Amino acid sequence: MRKSIVVLVIIFMSAYSSQVCHAGLFDTFKKIFSSHKREGVTGVNENVIVNALKEAISIGTDNAVKSVSELDGYLANEAIKILIPEKLKIVSDGLRKIGYNKPIDDFILSMNRAAEKAAPQAKSIFIDAIKEMTFDDAKKILNGSETAATEYFKAKASKKLYDAFNPIISARVNEVGATRFYKDMVNKISSLPFLRTGALDLDDYVTNNALEGLFYMIGEEEKKIRTDPKARVTELLEKVFKKQ
Repeated sequence: MRKSIVVLVIIFMSAYSSQVCHAGLFDTFKKIFSSHKREGVTGVNENVIVNALKEAISIGTDNAVKSVSELDGYLANEAIKILIPEKLKIVSDGLRKIGYNKPIDDFILSMNRAAEKAAPQAKSIFIDAIKEMTFDDAKKILNGSETAATEYFKAKASKKLYDAFNPIISARVNEVGATRFYKDMVNKISSLPFLRTGALDLDDYVTNNALEGLFYMIGEEEKKIRTDPKARVTELLEKVFKKQ
């Protein structure tokens, strides 16, 4: 059992090896099974295997948090940019047609700035989730989909992330005026008899979208871990996965 898990870890983490200059995942897979003996790998205990996996995932989450925490980390990334709430989309499009571009653009800007401001809080939460990862968790990640680690974080840390993000976002949207822009927009809508929109919890909307964007970026980093042969190697990973 241990040997089979080691092989899975090697497959999963071989993307981190700087010794593989251009081989893809399946090339590395073939190379591993064509080897007759890998004593330095098969002798590694479960604790080292899990620690190596944790270290790799830590690199991915750290990269994701850094990318979204930067100025325009959300705003300039079309995949995760926080847009006007769907229930306001038709109205905002109409308001743009009559010259209300700046308030709407400022509203979008302020939501994304709030998300960027809250994002650094995720680092310590992910560190805790990684520390709590068991050997069984590691096996599920190795045998899971290309975003299995990301799904692990969603299950393990979503509530803590929400609780950490929400008060920062709430303060930030008020600080930069997003709430005012939203209320101005709703007030304009309410004056039109043929257009109505229900109440929207702006803090909740921005928080949930910020988390969705963060998990999306973690998923992208995880895909790199699994497939990118040029990803950086750490000392521990070299120890576990070096060729004998």
